[in-house]
Amino acid sequence: YFYHTRYLIYPLFSLFSYSYELIKEIADFFLERTTIRPKVGIICGSGLNSLADHITDTQAFDYKDIPHFPVSTVEGHVGRMIFGYLEGMPVVAMQGRFHNYEGYPLTKCSMPVRVMKLVGIQYLFVTNAAGGLNPKYKVGDIVIVRDHINIMGIAGNSPLQGPNDPRFGPRFPPMKNAYDRHLVGKARKVVREMGIENDVHEGVLICLGGPNYETVAELKMLRIMGVDAVGMSTVHEVITARHCDLTVFAFSLITNKCATDYDSCEEDANHEEVVMVGKSRQSICGELVCRMVKSLADDISQKNGSK
Repeated sequence: YFYHTRYLIYPLFSLFSYSYELIKEIADFFLERTTIRPKVGIICGSGLNSLADHITDTQAFDYKDIPHFPVSTVEGHVGRMIFGYLEGMPVVAMQGRFHNYEGYPLTKCSMPVRVMKLVGIQYLFVTNAAGGLNPKYKVGDIVIVRDHINIMGIAGNSPLQGPNDPRFGPRFPPMKNAYDRHLVGKARKVVREMGIENDVHEGVLICLGGPNYETVAELKMLRIMGVDAVGMSTVHEVITARHCDLTVFAFSLITNKCATDYDSCEEDANHEEVVMVGKSRQSICGELVCRMVKSLADDISQKNGSK
């Protein structure tokens, strides 16, 4: 049965996935229109589009003008790919991402990561807005992601489903070091230099399908599982990045506290609050990204100088 039905299933996957050739076509679209060859890719989360404001000598491409590219339909996501320089480092930034709840399959949500890989990036910085499940977190805090729980993947929904193309990566990629320990250590140093230790944590992120926020029962379950922050993105992007051997750093901005009891005085979570908190913390998040990129650029310069 499975031997015969696989010939029906694989064509169905092809309707929702991007071939290597198609992704290369998108990458070539950029390479033909800009001389910038980025080393770092940045994904700006909800309310964090201003991270791209720190980039200089920019060349911007609206998603609607990029061949085979979806568009972002969520408030707080501008919908542009920006090439330029950050602290002297050539970068490319996504102002807005794609979500499974918008009706896009995970292969399409994470497709831009592969495009950035073919454009030349070696590092991926991912940001997102998330609910704070850890009771120690407060609104406006930053959580450096040290690991994630891929509950959508556990349920059988993965960006790597379907035939594997070894030009991207192996069939069974490891995830032990999904969030690079060296970059997490570098972030600790940057946080100390910025004097924001009381507002920054390290934790475990989970990505849920959304777009509804979670019930109290669901949040209680997630807390038992060891989750610190709850979002609707990032995890599948990171899986795709590690599949194609990118080095990843990620952080979440806590935009609301998760209510884990029915009599909680916490207000209902809403997207307007997410965007508002993002804007209020854009300066500190931007400085964190800039300092991380500068530190990374210094490392690369030292390595090149020692050769």
